[in-house]
Amino acid sequence: MSKKIAGGIYLVIDPGMEKQLLFNKLKAALEGGIDVLQIWNHWPEGINKLNFIQEISALAKPYHVPLLINQEWALLNETSALDGVHFDAFPVDLPSIKQKIGQAFIAGVTCSGNLETVIQAHRNQLDYISFCSMFPSRSAGSCTIVLPETVEQAGKLTDIPLFISGGITPENTATLKQKIDFDGVAVISGILNAKNPKQQTLAYQDALNIKQ
Repeated sequence: MSKKIAGGIYLVIDPGMEKQLLFNKLKAALEGGIDVLQIWNHWPEGINKLNFIQEISALAKPYHVPLLINQEWALLNETSALDGVHFDAFPVDLPSIKQKIGQAFIAGVTCSGNLETVIQAHRNQLDYISFCSMFPSRSAGSCTIVLPETVEQAGKLTDIPLFISGGITPENTATLKQKIDFDGVAVISGILNAKNPKQQTLAYQDALNIKQ
C-alpha cells in the first residue's frame, strides 16, 4: 500500500444519493482536488456494495485518491478497490481486525472530543484522526461539539494528521486555521450540496492554505 494521508480535503460520500447525481458531483470534486474519499455505510436497500465500490474506485483511481469504507472493514477482504477503513470509534479489537485483513491498510478514527481516543490512535499508529463535530451539522449525527482547544491539545499529543468535521465551510475553516493548527477538513454536504463542487473544493483548499 503506497497511498498515505497527510491532510487536505476528505470527502465522505453518501451511497443513498441518486447515483448519477452523486457520480457527477464526485467527478467535479475530484477535478477540484480532494485528497481522501470515504464511502459512508448508509447503504440503500438492495444495493450491490461491491459493484458500487468498484464504480467509485474507477472514478477516484486516476486521481490517486485513497478510498476508504466506513466501519465495514471486512469488505477489504472482498475487494482490492478499497485502501482502508474509517472507524466511528476506536475499535477495541483492532489487533484482531488487522490479523483478519492480513495486509497493510489505511485506518482512521472519529474523535468526539475525548483525548483518550487520540492517545489510543497514536499508540496504535493509526493514519489520521477526524474530530466531530466542530459545528452543528445534520450529517454529524450524534457527535458532540468539539472545542477548538481540544484539537489544539491533540496536536501536542500526536503527529498523526488531524481533520476537523461537522458543519465545516470554507469560511469557518479559514477562521479556525488562524486560531489552531490542523491538517485537513472532512466534509459531506459542504461539497455534495454545492452547485459547483469543483469550485467549492478549491475554496476549501484556499482556506486550508491560510498562514497562521
